[in-house]
Amino acid sequence: MARGSNAARRDASAARRREGIRSQPLKRAAAAAVALLALARGARAADPPGSPRANQALAVCLADAATPAERRANLARGLALAEEAVAADERDPKAHFAVFCNLGNDLKLRGVALQSLFAMRRLRREIDRTLELAPDYADALVGKGELLCELPRLLGGDTAEGERLLRAALRVDPDFVEAHLGLARALAARGARDEARAEARRALAEAERVPDPARAAAARELLAQLAE
Repeated sequence: MARGSNAARRDASAARRREGIRSQPLKRAAAAAVALLALARGARAADPPGSPRANQALAVCLADAATPAERRANLARGLALAEEAVAADERDPKAHFAVFCNLGNDLKLRGVALQSLFAMRRLRREIDRTLELAPDYADALVGKGELLCELPRLLGGDTAEGERLLRAALRVDPDFVEAHLGLARALAARGARDEARAEARRALAEAERVPDPARAAAARELLAQLAE
């Protein structure tokens, strides 16, 4: 959710060791896609550093779990850490993004439904605040972009704005695999299949270069779907 060794990766790895939890890249769920955070990507100047607690909360969000119940328990713990980080510094964009990450993935596990509307509103507030504080934070641009593309309009979905945000993330980081994948999905959804295939090929090339087997597999699957 792996690229090269970098400061963000070291921060996440240290936090995971402190938490004593096993980490793997997140698998993209089929519901509201809050693809959320390639924390192991190369650090950019535009990335906010985040407090130790915010980075710890993000590491918890990235952690794999043996069962859905264990995953939800981890996300609840990550959300609590993120809320503590926000309380300690309301102007920490990574703390707000950690709330978005943990809450969003919990919503994915439960399935986005009308009864989730209050939580979805909170999710939007947190990602909007993240981007207000750090407008060039590519992870947050992708997080909001994919969220808007995947949500039904009734819950605030906006595919045109989502696509714009995904393109903005690629202007910040042209090699961001998740942004290429998200844009490919958005293009495919509106029928721009040639453009979608081009973005999926870019995602595959970068994922193979890193290497990132999980995202390479996702890109191949998407290309197969676009070939049908």
